[in-house]
Amino acid sequence: MTQHQPDLVTLRIGTEAQPIAVIDGFHPDPEALRAAAARARFEPGRHHYPGIRAALPPDYFARTNAAIATALRDVFGYGASASVIDASFSIVTTAPDQLTVAQRLPHVDAVDANRIALVHYLDPAGGDGTAFFRHRETGFETIDAARSPGYFASLDRALADAPPTPGYIRGDTALFERTAAIDAKYNRAVLYRSALLHSGAIAPDAALADDPLRGRLTVTAFLAAR
Repeated sequence: MTQHQPDLVTLRIGTEAQPIAVIDGFHPDPEALRAAAARARFEPGRHHYPGIRAALPPDYFARTNAAIATALRDVFGYGASASVIDASFSIVTTAPDQLTVAQRLPHVDAVDANRIALVHYLDPAGGDGTAFFRHRETGFETIDAARSPGYFASLDRALADAPPTPGYIRGDTALFERTAAIDAKYNRAVLYRSALLHSGAIAPDAALADDPLRGRLTVTAFLAAR
């Protein structure tokens, strides 16, 4: 039997040249993951996630740890191990006109440099990927603890004058410039520092179905690298 070999590509994006790992063929059996998602119990997402989430199969990381370890070492310069902070099946379901202001903007998941986000796309049709942004006023592409107060003060001033129109952010706006976009591809994973400004690049006409076999099914995970 041929051993499963994911394909890793390293990108550097924006003026800050932050690294991103793109791994195709990430999981050895994506169809089994989709079947597990179809049986899973989904609940409303937390932390501003615009959709629903469900628990992963218990062997998910056992089957992807080798690919993750390679990315942590070769792309981000960490050791080959990381602890899992949070991980779940995720499906975007919130209609554009129902988004909160925070959900219409790029966001960061953490300001710690060693936090790594993972998105694993599981829609065979590809669907919507992930976009990354630069804040125009400050020029920031990552928000760490030192940058956070100034960034959010600037953002709050701008939003007080002109809140964003309803809808998912996909490209350039008055406040943000898109620096890169990763296309969704079946069984592709993208890993990036959680401090990068990013958003799901959800199309205006996306179906936003809550059925795991029809919607934008992904795995989202947050790791603490060492």
